[in-house]
Amino acid sequence: MENYKANPDDRSDNEVKLQEMVQNTIENMHEAEEAARFSNEQDCADIEAKNQRRLESIEAMRNEIKEEAAYNNKQQ
Repeated sequence: MENYKANPDDRSDNEVKLQEMVQNTIENMHEAEEAARFSNEQDCADIEAKNQRRLESIEAMRNEIKEEAAYNNKQQ
């Protein structure tokens, strides 16, 4: 077996990446809401359910952003 060396854990940009993910998810929600205006009842219900899941994801990502910020502040 060859010598394998794992890369060190680099969390320096996690906070920024997570913030971008939150922003992208919010934009996707707005686009879905716009599409719902032209959709049938079933599609509207599907969009509403997906946007609810997106809200839950945003909340989880924001909590992770707080954790990353705390970690980065502790490292300084």
